[in-house]
Amino acid sequence: MPRYEVQRSIVINAIPERIFETVADFRTWTRWSPWLCAEPDAQVTVTDDPNSVGSVYSWQGDLVGVGEIEHQYLEPGSLIEEELRFFKPFRSKAKVSFEFEAVDEGTRITWTMQGSMPWFLFFMTAMMKSLIGMDYDRGLKMLKEFIETGEVLSTTKIIRVEPVGPLQMAGVRRSCTLAEIGPAMTSAFDEVKEKFCQLGLPDDGGGAISVYLNTDLKKQEFEFISGFLLPESFTGSVGGLTRWSTPQVNAFRVDHTGRYDHVGNAWSAAHQVARCRKHKIRKSGTFEIYRNDPDQTAPADLKTEVYLPLK
Repeated sequence: MPRYEVQRSIVINAIPERIFETVADFRTWTRWSPWLCAEPDAQVTVTDDPNSVGSVYSWQGDLVGVGEIEHQYLEPGSLIEEELRFFKPFRSKAKVSFEFEAVDEGTRITWTMQGSMPWFLFFMTAMMKSLIGMDYDRGLKMLKEFIETGEVLSTTKIIRVEPVGPLQMAGVRRSCTLAEIGPAMTSAFDEVKEKFCQLGLPDDGGGAISVYLNTDLKKQEFEFISGFLLPESFTGSVGGLTRWSTPQVNAFRVDHTGRYDHVGNAWSAAHQVARCRKHKIRKSGTFEIYRNDPDQTAPADLKTEVYLPLK
């Protein structure tokens, strides 16, 4: 059977013992789980003793499937080892661990999964490693925020398939890895704002937008345009900016409220639900629209609409 290993780390501003206590307590997992974003109503069950060897966290849902994870070894402040058991959509097992290392900035937590795919899914091994890695990155970001602030500013809401457009925008085209996407977009928007002012372009077209042109999930590389929507009637020059437009299309919409760091939760939910509902998504031109100004809006109230145009 094809084997895989996935490992991701993050530094959290807290001592190892505190982070260990949080992760070892299965009652906290619903606060930072990267999978429940797509199906918050999934059934979750935790054993009466939630933080000891033999404690079990189980789940059941239409999107998340059926499975459970059990604590098998706990070394306070240092290591957690678990067995992950999937029952649906297919049966498999994996070993999961959390390691805690004190560093100058607090604690580096490393989340690892080692497992194997059913033989008939061997061709999906590379993609599964990438997707699990992205899930782990999202989960660690939420865990960090939960421990450092006591809350996670991220709410995902599945909307529906609806018509959107026609749209046109002007922006800056960039390529980057997933790890670089936040700074890359911030830099792009800073450049776009300056050029909009220099060129006297209208900024009342409906808000800021990022369009994803090419996405390589295996390599976790993205090519995108970040900029501002233009009024439908605008026909003037956009100078050296990149122009993008789309006619009216039907698109599957998912909304996210909260910090931009967690918008990936909405993208993950959108793709999971779209696959479940057998929507056929266009390979290029998915986009997100930011409905308020981050300079004038509290992080908890930031509104982002994610759109998957359908074929």
